[in-house]
Amino acid sequence: MECLRGSGPLLRGLQAAVFWVLAWAAVAGSVAVAQEAEVRAHLAAGEFAPALALARQAPGARQPDTLLAEVAAAQASSGAREASLRTAAEISDDRTRTAALGRVAGQPWGGRGGAAQADFDSLIELITSTVNPQTWDQVGGPGSIAPFPTGVYIDPAGVLQPLLGQDTTGQLAALRRASLPGAGHADARRSAPLRKISLPRLERAAQLRLAAGKPLTEAMRVLAGLQRVQYVFVYPESGDLVLAGPAGDWQWASENRIVNTETGLPVVRLDDLVVVLRHTMTSADAKFGCLIAPRQEALARTQAFLNESAKTSIPVGGRARWLEQLRASVGAQDIEVYGLDPRTRAARVMVEADYRMKLVGMGLEEGVPGVRSYLDLIDVPRGEAPPPMDILRWWFTLNYDAVVTAKERNAFELRGQALEVLSENEKLAADGRRIPTGRSEELNRQFARSFTQHFDALCRKYPIYAELRNLCDLALACALMREEKLPEQVGWHMTCFGDEEAFAVELGPAPREVDTVINHRVVHRIHVVAGVSGGVRIDPTPLVAAGAVQVDRYGELRERRAAAPRELPVDAWWWD
Repeated sequence: MECLRGSGPLLRGLQAAVFWVLAWAAVAGSVAVAQEAEVRAHLAAGEFAPALALARQAPGARQPDTLLAEVAAAQASSGAREASLRTAAEISDDRTRTAALGRVAGQPWGGRGGAAQADFDSLIELITSTVNPQTWDQVGGPGSIAPFPTGVYIDPAGVLQPLLGQDTTGQLAALRRASLPGAGHADARRSAPLRKISLPRLERAAQLRLAAGKPLTEAMRVLAGLQRVQYVFVYPESGDLVLAGPAGDWQWASENRIVNTETGLPVVRLDDLVVVLRHTMTSADAKFGCLIAPRQEALARTQAFLNESAKTSIPVGGRARWLEQLRASVGAQDIEVYGLDPRTRAARVMVEADYRMKLVGMGLEEGVPGVRSYLDLIDVPRGEAPPPMDILRWWFTLNYDAVVTAKERNAFELRGQALEVLSENEKLAADGRRIPTGRSEELNRQFARSFTQHFDALCRKYPIYAELRNLCDLALACALMREEKLPEQVGWHMTCFGDEEAFAVELGPAPREVDTVINHRVVHRIHVVAGVSGGVRIDPTPLVAAGAVQVDRYGELRERRAAAPRELPVDAWWWD
């Protein structure tokens, strides 16, 4: 304290304050060291319950996590693997938790033997598999079971009663809080106008199930029935980064889709979220999409075939054969997916949505009222020439009204229908080259405009378009997280979702080619042929760039965000 030389009451007061701060730090440090030693002594003796209680009470922000990691490792080493995973679940820092689970995973399932800790895991498994198996929380029921320092207890009705004694671990208090009515996280299948999904909590829950060798629950796979991502909320005080929107019950439907039971619209999928999140957080930009385009040599063959066909009229009864020859000359179109792994479900959604849109545009799949195919829109007065054979280019792109934020920038809303279809006419050279024009003739624009205007109706008829819309919502939400640095605000490092080895998404065959979308119509005895190219282009960055996000001046977002969640069970990751 030589830097505080001099005299006077003020200086002496400062010297005294510095002395007490240093003294308090020294005392706190010695308490922490003593507590750490006591925890390790209990662990060495196989006394996990008191070690766990001391670890929870450790001072400082990081020490409880460090000690909990040691307890979890010791429990796993003794063979109490389920108990070790429950302890790891209490570690708040995701990096420390991931490291602890790595140590747990390295322990053999049987343990090393000779420990004082009873093997509750086998007993719990026996009970939950024989006593009303469908009523336990592991399968979505109301009952739960956990180790007790002197036995087992079962909630909520006390099917098995423990020996009376004081709960020094705090588990009973946590159990009581989880059993309170109106907790807002009891039934993921219940309809809710605003369901909140905490990504750090969901990652922790998924990470722990995977560490236990269990599959994710169906509720995890469908984000508790979330139908659309409408809001992004950040709660630094509780470490929660939240996606929110309407949600409800779900069921499997045709074409292997999972849809809301009331609306029939697809729910948001965890695999899609993880795929988009990884791309957004690790790539130079957030763009991704797909292209479906005819091959140049095929277009050259088609052009030559049409020129030759125009020299003679198609004989009566020969139309079917002529159409077969036309399709054979066109062949297949190439598919290119960029930004995302083409083997992912997200990539397949983009390709399917784009292809199905083209089928509607060519009259090969039925539209909805107000959406007519391009060929049906052709209405040429007698004596006038029909449109020439161009390559019609249609593609999906983002169509949001705005991203709005609260003044505190802790709540964001995604406004708009997400998607629109744009159009262009490409000229076709004799050698099959497509020549961009940067323009779109009226009939081409009319189809693209009608598809955009009736997009909601098309989503209800063909859920694949709603699947693509969900993908766009995720892309915009993840771009917002990246631009606003929201994961950093809550201390979330994505140690599981961000790691391909820690969390593997479902992969399938990558789409490479598809039959060309081409159709024709006879107008005044002239065959009008139209082919189409295009794709999907998702680029959310301009919507979240500096100055693009609008501020909510009326406080509505602040009300929807509400306060941070309180007293949630350690395994809860969503609430209403």
